[in-house]
Amino acid sequence: MSDPKFQKTLKPVKSQGSDPAFFSVWDIHAYYGESYIVQGVSFDIHEGEIVALLGRNGAGKTSTLRAIARTDDPQIHKGEIWLDHEPLHDMKSFEASRLGLALVPEDRRIIPGLTVQENLELAQIEGKKGWSIERLYELFPRLGERKNQIGVTMSGGEQQMLAVARALAKDIKLLLLDEPYEGLAPVIVHEIEKTLEDIKKLGITTIIVEQNAIAALHLADRAIIMDSGQIVFDGTAQEVLDNDELRQEYLAI
Repeated sequence: MSDPKFQKTLKPVKSQGSDPAFFSVWDIHAYYGESYIVQGVSFDIHEGEIVALLGRNGAGKTSTLRAIARTDDPQIHKGEIWLDHEPLHDMKSFEASRLGLALVPEDRRIIPGLTVQENLELAQIEGKKGWSIERLYELFPRLGERKNQIGVTMSGGEQQMLAVARALAKDIKLLLLDEPYEGLAPVIVHEIEKTLEDIKKLGITTIIVEQNAIAALHLADRAIIMDSGQIVFDGTAQEVLDNDELRQEYLAI
């Protein structure tokens, strides 16, 4: 069970009137088979906000992100997910994507055999286009230099840039980033951080799951901490940075 001394507002907050917030998760319960992974998670996000979803390994962070993205697993047995007044909880992943949700998974899912340019062009075949490829190359100059290179032959950091660029190539309302710094050298992490800072300045609503909690907290406006499939803290990122006891209890930093 979560520790009540760290709990804050755990129920989603609605905007004025009867409409939900820009993005809301209401009491979702999700399972891998019979394994109960996401246990009554609720939170809301304001448009343009960046939220760091944190916790130890196995806390349920990635599972929550995957449930939001409407992947096949985990399966939601109860609860609601709303994005810009539209219900995601009854949708398949491709339907949620058409509505403006973009997941950048931990393994990046760069399409083998396609160049950088082709990966980006493929992202724009269906649905509303987001950024032009030329604008993406301005944000990611390294991708422009390697536009004719097969995507999977690039370094891990460059593939991460491509994965983010591919998400921005579509018209998105919510960006989900799962472990964007995972397995990258410190110098590449710094480059990815600069890219995410640029995204923050553009006001793209974002949820970031990241084991490098300090890096994520410096980027985020808010922090949500999970433990054993439940939310134990929902507050500002600065509160977590300032609270040694909270970090030691749930983040071991």
